[in-house]
Amino acid sequence: MKNVFLKSALALAVFAGLFTSCSSDDNNGPTSTFVVTPEDFRGNINDGEVVLNANTVYTLTGPLVVNDGATLTIPAGTVIEATGGTAAYIAVAQGGKIFVNGTASNPVVMTSGLATPAAGNWGGLVICGKAPINTVSGGASTAQSEVAGLTYGGSIANDNSGSVRYLVIEYAGAAFSSTKEFNGASLFGVGSGTTFEYVQALNGADDGFEFFGGTVNTSNLVSFGNQDDQFDWTEGWSGTNNNWYGKISFGQGNRGIEADNYEFGFANTPVSNPTINNITLVGAGPNASSQSYAENQAMKLRRGTRASFTNVVLADWATGIDIEHNETLANIPGSLSLTTVLFTNITTKSKGKDTAGATVSVTNAFTEGAATGAGNGAGIPTWAQGWTNGLN
Repeated sequence: MKNVFLKSALALAVFAGLFTSCSSDDNNGPTSTFVVTPEDFRGNINDGEVVLNANTVYTLTGPLVVNDGATLTIPAGTVIEATGGTAAYIAVAQGGKIFVNGTASNPVVMTSGLATPAAGNWGGLVICGKAPINTVSGGASTAQSEVAGLTYGGSIANDNSGSVRYLVIEYAGAAFSSTKEFNGASLFGVGSGTTFEYVQALNGADDGFEFFGGTVNTSNLVSFGNQDDQFDWTEGWSGTNNNWYGKISFGQGNRGIEADNYEFGFANTPVSNPTINNITLVGAGPNASSQSYAENQAMKLRRGTRASFTNVVLADWATGIDIEHNETLANIPGSLSLTTVLFTNITTKSKGKDTAGATVSVTNAFTEGAATGAGNGAGIPTWAQGWTNGLN
């Protein structure tokens, strides 16, 4: 009996050793051939799952691309520090998946690796899905992302690129030129099967969040101190969203929201038509101005976009709502609406002009009311406290 027991124990030990060798070790999942080098973190993940280690700081030195059929999993508390300007970014290609598993007490942080961090130190997060875009009217087209050069778009509205929760993206937005720049998070044709919630974009050189078509839904987004727009959409995006908080830091930024249907086809379909419930946009004051703060507008709605906003707080802007172009004006009242809007310290609540530049009234696009916005009026909402950085 003793010999049988020893043989059984030996067999069990061998089996356990084999199982461990095939499981996630410091970084890699069971089937990935990708080799992680934390001090030089970059490359193409082409297969299997790569699982990072929360106890390791990863230095992103170049593009990290999660390709079709591969998965990148980032556990709570992981820190990724990027250097390299436009050459350093994290991108998820069509068919790839990313799982950012941060928590309220232990978010994932993607930030600058420089001793003195600044906006534009690195690219940012790029996700490319297979949901419809309208660069060709009709919604069956694909395109190449302006950053990372990946294909996006298609006909799978519920496409799934993974799950992103409790993530802080700092000092992103590196620019190739004045018209080609990364954002904190760039979502290209991302589908509604993707989870995207509790994400902050902080101190970026361009937009905090930009949606290029797709159907992805979001909740609990914080955009603070980004040097262009805090939120931006185009190319037929139509997600449902809850709890957005955007704030400009003094002398930085353009608008709270810049919204288009499509720049080169104002009537292209599918038409941009997001639903946004509970939103606060805070400016730097109605008289604030600088070279990078030229517009001083809470919302610019133009180029044929539709949208439904409810429970809106707009505070400390020169202009609250600015609506442009015939295709956009044709959506009001109706498919472009703002319900229960609270204006606080706003010089001009609303203004509009048609495609020819003639001034028109747009007061029928909104109704005023006692809004709470993202949860605390112009103040930082409770749900944004604890896991975010830099808010004041």
